[in-house]
Amino acid sequence: MTSTVRRAAAFALVGSLAFAVPVFAAIDEPAFATVATAGPFLVVAAFALSVEEGTTAFELFARPGDRRDGKLYGLAGFTLAAAGLAIFTIGFGMPHHVFVGTVLLVSFGNLGAQIVRLWTTERVLATAGFVTAGAIAAAIGQFSAAWLVGVPAQVPRLAFLATSGALLAALLRAVLFQRDDPLVMAVVAMLLWLFTSLTGDISTTRIAVALGVTVVLGYASYALETASLPGMLTGVLLGLWTIVLGDYGWFAMLIAFFGIGGLAAKYRYEEKKRRGIAEENEGARGSSNVLANSLVALVAVLASAASPDFGVPSRLFLFAFAGSVAAAMSDTLSSELGGLFDNPRLITTLQVVEPGTDGAVTWQGELAGLAGAGIVAGIALLGFETMQPVGAGVIVAAGVAGMTVDSILGATIEGWLVGNQGVNFLATLAAAIVGGALAVAVGLTTL
Repeated sequence: MTSTVRRAAAFALVGSLAFAVPVFAAIDEPAFATVATAGPFLVVAAFALSVEEGTTAFELFARPGDRRDGKLYGLAGFTLAAAGLAIFTIGFGMPHHVFVGTVLLVSFGNLGAQIVRLWTTERVLATAGFVTAGAIAAAIGQFSAAWLVGVPAQVPRLAFLATSGALLAALLRAVLFQRDDPLVMAVVAMLLWLFTSLTGDISTTRIAVALGVTVVLGYASYALETASLPGMLTGVLLGLWTIVLGDYGWFAMLIAFFGIGGLAAKYRYEEKKRRGIAEENEGARGSSNVLANSLVALVAVLASAASPDFGVPSRLFLFAFAGSVAAAMSDTLSSELGGLFDNPRLITTLQVVEPGTDGAVTWQGELAGLAGAGIVAGIALLGFETMQPVGAGVIVAAGVAGMTVDSILGATIEGWLVGNQGVNFLATLAAAIVGGALAVAVGLTTL
């Protein structure tokens, strides 16, 4: 066993102290319950800061940065974050199973990744090891915590929380700092807490289908180099949430954008490179690009899942979702295909400008964008029995509106107020608003 695996195993053992929360959950005295649950982690944190360099304990827990500093700051940060979440659980009512699952997810996920690295240095496989080990540990931990406090364990929901948390943690580690476990735990715990408030049914079949489809398509996008590793993780996570919290029709629209948009970015890439309009990273979409184009859609999915609790028609958010995806598709095809043609014109003045100028459009690109919105609308028309042709028209209108907003913002504020990703986000937001407003105006949200 290598030193990295031993260290990960030691962290996993420390993470198991999370079970103190459900064990002492029945204590009526809040102050004592807080000490009993957070205390073990605080003791380990104090121990970590007092361990001398060169001792057996130091050699077991020390990360590369700890060796430079001569202190076990990695262990101290991990345990202090866990202690803080334990206090949050006791004091503010975060579910016990969320706390246990989050801590075990991060600690055992690290162990899984280190075990995989014994055989390969391939980053995607190590990430798969983190997600698999983390999800399994989180699922077992949540089930055990629910049993300890006497709460009925809803297996599909716990499996969904475990998988979502593992994918989100892997994404955060990929785009932030690989060893920033305190921040990862905090973000994952807050999101899973939010998910526990959703009252909709979550089926085992839908989770299994979602995982199978999104993992296969995600790895295909990575292998074909249409997405980076963070971009792949973002796409898989969004696909999982869209299928489980939305529906297969929602996912079909989203995956159409990912697939067609990724291929469009690769289309005649060398020519685009010579013209100075090619995407960076050989056209592979990173997490920032995926999120900028999909964040509004994700919020629409979550809002739709929560809509029964607020008495808002869920179909309102379906049109907001479809409109934002149509805008992302329209803008992508408009820029990736339209940029291959000469004599683009600035949308605000109609003056001929150089290819690649922010806010420049071509009539060929506008037609490609219109076709992109039509593709999304067509998928919605086929994927939802209650979708009418007028609803498809609403989606097309929202997509074209978002594409136009993107061009206008590109010509006016991009580069000095916001960057390209910010423009993409604002354009999809505008499309979602247009889609929702038009659906309300023509009475589609009550069907």
